[in-house]
Amino acid sequence: MTLRRRALLATPLALAATPALAQGAAWPDRPTRWMVAYGAGGASDLFARMIARALAAPGVPPVVVENRPSGGGIVATEAVLASPADGGTVLHVDNGMMIYNPALYSRLPFDPDRDLVLAGFIARFPFFILTRPESPLTTFEEWRAAAQRQSLTYATPAVASPHHMAMELLRVRAGVQVEHVPYRGMPAVLQDLIAGRVDCAIADVTNALPLLSTNRARALVTFGAARVRAVPDVRTATEAGIADCVADGWQGVSLSRNAAPEVLARVNAAVRAAMATPEVTRQLATTGAETEPMSLAQCADLIRRENAVWRPLIRDLGIRLES
Repeated sequence: MTLRRRALLATPLALAATPALAQGAAWPDRPTRWMVAYGAGGASDLFARMIARALAAPGVPPVVVENRPSGGGIVATEAVLASPADGGTVLHVDNGMMIYNPALYSRLPFDPDRDLVLAGFIARFPFFILTRPESPLTTFEEWRAAAQRQSLTYATPAVASPHHMAMELLRVRAGVQVEHVPYRGMPAVLQDLIAGRVDCAIADVTNALPLLSTNRARALVTFGAARVRAVPDVRTATEAGIADCVADGWQGVSLSRNAAPEVLARVNAAVRAAMATPEVTRQLATTGAETEPMSLAQCADLIRRENAVWRPLIRDLGIRLES
C-alpha cells in the first residue's frame, strides 16, 4: 500500500477523533488566540479554557487563551479587530459586551453591531433572587409584597452587570422598590448576603448552586424562560406572575465582521462540537450552566432579540458608564 493511500485511509479516522473538525471544517487550522476580556479564574476564563481543551487533538494547532481585562472589554475587542479576520484570533464575549455596551457608553472605539459577529454560543447562566435562610421573605410573593411596601436592598457584582440588569427588568415589570448595592465581584456579594447586610442578592447559577446545595441561601425565583435544570423546583418569574421578565447571563465567541462566511461556519461548527464533548458536558452539569447548539442564524437572532429588550431599558433607566 502506498503512503498516499495510507494517508487517505487515515484521514476519516482523524476527523472522527476530532468532532470539531468534522464536516470538512479545518478550524483551528493555525495557532489561535482566544481573547478573554476578564482576568484569570473568572467564569469567562474558565469556559474559554474548557473549550480550548476540548478543541485540542493530535495534529490540531493549539488554541491559546489570552486574558486582556479592561472595562467594557475594550482592550480584548481592539486586539481582535486589529488582527487578520481569518479565525486566528477570536473574542470571548458576553451579553454585556455585545448587547449592553452601546447603550452604556457614550463613546466606544468600535461598534459591536458593525464590527463583530456572534459566531458561536457557549452557555447560558440563569439568575436567581437569593435570600438567606433566616430571612422572613421565604417566597417570591412575600418578597414582592415587601418590596411594594418599602425599598429592599439587593446586591450584584457590579453596576450594569447582567445581574443588575435582570433585577432592573423585574423592578420595572413587577412594580417593586429595590435599592441596588453594587460590589466588586460575586464573593463579596455572597458574603454580605449570608451576613445579612443586604435583603437579597442576584446570583448566577454557578455561584448560587454551592449555597443552595448546602442550605446557606434560598432561591425565590429564577429569571430564565424555563426552570433551571440544576434547580428544577424554583419557579420562573413568568410562572410567578411577572410577564415579559426573562434575563440570563450568556457567553459566546465573536469574530470580526470582516471574517469570511466559511471561517464563521467553521468556528461555529467547532464550538458546537466542543460544547457537546463528554468532558464539557460533565463540567456544565457541575456548574449548572446550560448550553444550546446555535447556528449562525440563531446567533444573529439572539442578538436581535436581546437588543430589542435591553438597549431601550438601559436608556430609559439612564444608566451610563465611562470608557
